Amino acid sequence: MLSTAPGNAQTANAPVLEVPAHSVPVPSTVSPQMAKIIGLPLRTNWNVLPKTGEEWKPVADAGAANTIKNIPGISERLHVTIDKTVIDGVRAFVITPEVIAPENRNRLLIHVHGGCYVLNPGEAALPEAMFMAGFGHFKVIAVDYRMPPEAYFPAALDDSMTVYKNAIRTTDPKNIAIFGSSAGGALTLEMILKAKQDGLPLPGAIAPGTPMSDVTKIGDTFVTNAMLDNVLVSPDGFCDAGTKVYANGHDLKDPLLSPVYGDMQGFPPTILTSGTRDLLLSNTVRVHRKLRQAGVEAMLQVYEGQSHAQYYRDDTSPEAREAFEEIAGFFNKHLGK
Repeated sequence: MLSTAPGNAQTANAPVLEVPAHSVPVPSTVSPQMAKIIGLPLRTNWNVLPKTGEEWKPVADAGAANTIKNIPGISERLHVTIDKTVIDGVRAFVITPEVIAPENRNRLLIHVHGGCYVLNPGEAALPEAMFMAGFGHFKVIAVDYRMPPEAYFPAALDDSMTVYKNAIRTTDPKNIAIFGSSAGGALTLEMILKAKQDGLPLPGAIAPGTPMSDVTKIGDTFVTNAMLDNVLVSPDGFCDAGTKVYANGHDLKDPLLSPVYGDMQGFPPTILTSGTRDLLLSNTVRVHRKLRQAGVEAMLQVYEGQSHAQYYRDDTSPEAREAFEEIAGFFNKHLGK
């Protein structure tokens, strides 16, 4: 049935398809570990929307406590060590695998974490970086960038660029890759835009996972995957609220907040990751198409049934290993020795 578009539609007065209410089962085509993740209920408090940095801090701290308790187990299973450091005034962590692959000994990865620019402070930022170090056998620097209420846009980008500038003083940029998911995926793209603006050499490759590439909420899956993605849940949920607090009144269409609107000519080879239930699948697909239209080598991997960034929710799932081994293989192809 076609009808007038609702307020959340992408084009004014465009026809829309009315979809009957229906149940969506967990797909039978995923691992038992991933089936448990896909089958989880909607994120608790997805529609609690703090309006200030001060209101976000206890939310971030509570979430961080839940994540941090899992860090020792992940570290043991993936055989990685974690060291806290400060790089030119920016808080960071160095994640080192027990065995660094011979081809990776002169390579360095920089990780920028997700969390809608307001979540995952401190060690809570580390699981994705640990997955990459453990499955890919790379040394990783994870940036613990400033967030509200400590700092607002463009603090996350500024801190990430500080770490990158430090890295290229001692490591050939061709041997460096940048990666991260969600806000970290957006920051990965924003770092390349900023490096281009500043005339800095670009890294050898990047891996923006399910990037928040358009925080104005434009894209098909903001509608089709709403209330199906059990992590982000809704385009009007907690992540939108957190991003607006971080933006602090700045234009949300600025490419340094919505990088899909930036000039992607000359970007390094890029591998993107998403899932079929991801609210940001369209954000990911649109970046992939824009990169290809700019002549950039770009690979898109999309995983069955997964909501937002669920490829790094369980290090024992075969999907997690596969996702990060794909990224590692892409980096191995494009980074210098």
